Amino acid sequence: MLPTTYTADLKEALTGDRDARFVWLCNFEVERQWARDRVGLPAARVSATTATVQRMEELGALLAEPGDCLLLDRPLDREYRDYLEKTGLGAPAELVTEAPAGPEGTSGAVLESPELLAELRQLAERGAWLLPMGHSPLEQRITELTGLPAAAPRADVCERVNSKIYSRHLVRDLGLREIPGSSVHTVAELRRALEAGLSDGGPVIVKDAYGVSGRGLLVLDNPRRADQLLRMVDRRAARGGDDRLHVVVEAFLAKRFDLNYQFTIDRAGRVRFDFVKQALTADGVHLGHLMPPELTTVQYDELERATEALGARLYRDGFFGVVGVDALLGADERIYPVVEINARLNMSTYQGRVTERFLPPDGVAMAKHYPLRLEEPVSFGELADAIGVRTEPAVGEPHAVITCFGTVNAQDNGDRTPFDGRLYVVLFAPDRAELDLLDRRVTRALEPFQATGRTS
Repeated sequence: MLPTTYTADLKEALTGDRDARFVWLCNFEVERQWARDRVGLPAARVSATTATVQRMEELGALLAEPGDCLLLDRPLDREYRDYLEKTGLGAPAELVTEAPAGPEGTSGAVLESPELLAELRQLAERGAWLLPMGHSPLEQRITELTGLPAAAPRADVCERVNSKIYSRHLVRDLGLREIPGSSVHTVAELRRALEAGLSDGGPVIVKDAYGVSGRGLLVLDNPRRADQLLRMVDRRAARGGDDRLHVVVEAFLAKRFDLNYQFTIDRAGRVRFDFVKQALTADGVHLGHLMPPELTTVQYDELERATEALGARLYRDGFFGVVGVDALLGADERIYPVVEINARLNMSTYQGRVTERFLPPDGVAMAKHYPLRLEEPVSFGELADAIGVRTEPAVGEPHAVITCFGTVNAQDNGDRTPFDGRLYVVLFAPDRAELDLLDRRVTRALEPFQATGRTS
């Protein structure tokens, strides 16, 4: 197996100490905290998959080293924990909140757990650091109550640089190739932006400044749909006596595929390009990644130059840490280096130690989730046996690594009615043909678990 230094490198960048002890907090819904005072699109912000997203916090077990701790609102599945340890990745100590998470996620549950806060104070006295996926006022409150220093910038800095409006301004200021569009702060500005965007036939994309993974996103392909949206925001503004908005309107570009790349800014401002992956998306929803992407050397070089410019500016604006950037390769083969900046840990980040350990230099990998429609809860062992996971695969042999199991049964409410689940997996193979074959095999292996009338 290949050695893993990914997390040690990250610790060194964020604290100066490769052996630092981290308390990981994977608050996947942090955008909701950042958006709390911003008015976005008139749509419900509560997702039917909230329980599933909450369980994604166990992805932190992939990044955490055995000496670290992982904050959770319920323990890891025992079989899944044993599996992680047998892969050689190890598993962290689990710090579980006194009650399951509510609307404010695990961070809110930690703040309501006196005994856990006391344990965190002891960890702080022993030199541990808190690393949240994204730093909001909730996580900052945890640091204040426990003394755990955050391995991240202040919450207000993180909030500012994660806005899609900030991303657009930054791209323009740096002279990078930008997606045509505009930032919108009022209803009147939205009207003008939609008229301009649809004047050449559209379509246009309207996004909340803090939307994520398809939420707070609309694709408008004709003036009628634009008028419907404008009537809704007009009515809301009239009811509240406030016409403020925080959205962006952008052209819907023809593309070959989406990209995601990551770089890390250390506390001294040094910028390290980490990787680039081909992103798998549908209707703005993230589905996974393909590694390596189908890019030319010239296209790679352009992303690296963008990284240097973006990293320097983010550091000047007070940010350090992990930065994930969504980009795209246009149908014209031109790189659009910034669709949006996610100055926080990303789905790609959590794949770091897994790919470092299992992906040989000339191999390929695909990270994805398989949707399930289950009639009853299924055990880790049943799924692992079905898709044939092995903890010590031969080098170059096609194989699958399960990266998140808690999302499988997260929506089960115990009433024996069918529910949706997700199984997160990274597939490895020597070439793309073998990778696609493995993907089809895993899909077929999961078919016996699918309930009749599957909807997910």
